[in-house]
Amino acid sequence: MKPGITAKLFLAIFLTCSLVMVTMNWGVRMSFERGFIDYIRHGNEQRVEMIADYLQQQYEQHGNWDFVRNNDKAIYQMMRTFDQNDENGQVMPPVGWRTKFWILDNCNHRIAGSESEIPYDLVGSGRIMLVNGTFIGTVVSTPAERLTRNADINFDQQQRRTSWIIMGFTTLLAAAVTWLLSRGMLAPVKRLVKATHQLAAGNFSSRVEVGTQDELGKLAQDFNQLAITLEKNEQMRRAFMADISHELRTPLAVLRGELEAIQDGVRKMSLESLFSLQSEVSMLTKLVDDLYQLSLSDAGALAYRKEETDAVHLIQLAEAGFRDRFNAKGLTLQSQLPDNAPLFGDPHRLSQLFNNLLENSLRYTDSGGGLEIIATRRDKFLQIYFQDSAPGINEEQLQRIFERFYRTEGSRNRASGGSGLGLAICQNIVEAHGGKISAEHSPNGGVRMTLLLPLSIPIGQRI
Repeated sequence: MKPGITAKLFLAIFLTCSLVMVTMNWGVRMSFERGFIDYIRHGNEQRVEMIADYLQQQYEQHGNWDFVRNNDKAIYQMMRTFDQNDENGQVMPPVGWRTKFWILDNCNHRIAGSESEIPYDLVGSGRIMLVNGTFIGTVVSTPAERLTRNADINFDQQQRRTSWIIMGFTTLLAAAVTWLLSRGMLAPVKRLVKATHQLAAGNFSSRVEVGTQDELGKLAQDFNQLAITLEKNEQMRRAFMADISHELRTPLAVLRGELEAIQDGVRKMSLESLFSLQSEVSMLTKLVDDLYQLSLSDAGALAYRKEETDAVHLIQLAEAGFRDRFNAKGLTLQSQLPDNAPLFGDPHRLSQLFNNLLENSLRYTDSGGGLEIIATRRDKFLQIYFQDSAPGINEEQLQRIFERFYRTEGSRNRASGGSGLGLAICQNIVEAHGGKISAEHSPNGGVRMTLLLPLSIPIGQRI
């Protein structure tokens, strides 16, 4: 079984802490041992100085070395005197010698001290003693390079055991803290992994609690936003499929009813019945065509043959094609257009855009009202208003008016014959031309569609 990310993070932090603790323990031990030996060396040097000073005074009084020659008792008495407080009340160096020492005369002959042979490299070195400027002898001691006394060795071993005990306790404490830290740091990641599995399983309502503002917190926020988007898309997909099935079922049910009535002899085959069937087929054909156009646009496969064209001319052609239908319904159709508005776009798709907006107003505007088309050039854009008269819609309906199969209540409903895809197709066409389309309340009481299309750059100004 492979270790998880928690175990990996724990091992990484714990091994790092262990390496640091081992290094620190080794460094402290080395520093302590060297410092302890230096401390002993410094104490011995002080004792050598004190012995030399004392011997100089005694030699000056006696005039020779007989007072100390082969008199170990006098040497030990002198050393015990040094271990007591001096006249200034200061404590002398630690009790006892850690190294061997010898007292030599002016001919480097041993007077007192260790019975062992004097090392050759120490002869001629040490603390020189002078009386009235005359060389009388030397005090020599071996350097303190390692611990020799049992008390010092026991003290060093005790410190070593204590350091290992402290290191073991620190290691356990580091392991506990590292485990808690790794679990705490990875808790948001585990929640995110669990939520991701739920999301992958199709549970789009899965959310992650955002408890911090660091990188993990931002990741959790992005995950929640992704889940919200997927949930919304899933709802739209279900609504889309339900709307499609409903839109297809209605004309098919009418066709089936009409055909069964004719087969059963309830209705006779006549021009009126054929016209009714043709009407349902036309509605079904238009719905299928709209769905096909919308699917091509969403997939980016809708063909656009862009060229230099005049938007004003296209609006005038669409207006001329709908004027009679507007008049027949008792609606007015007015326009305020500039002389020209050059665009780089697909004339066929732009004409489809303008025809859809005119068709939308024709279907949903009450008789006695009308539609006003206003186009103005603003800097590098052409702004076009399609504003009709009552009935209007509320704010919620304005926000959803470009959704597929969405149709408002009241006069703007299925009874008018729309499929609810026209404005969605218009939005795709406008965006394919680099523009924007929005809906708002019309000053005439209905709905105002605002189009913002980029004007064509003159040839002389192109890069």
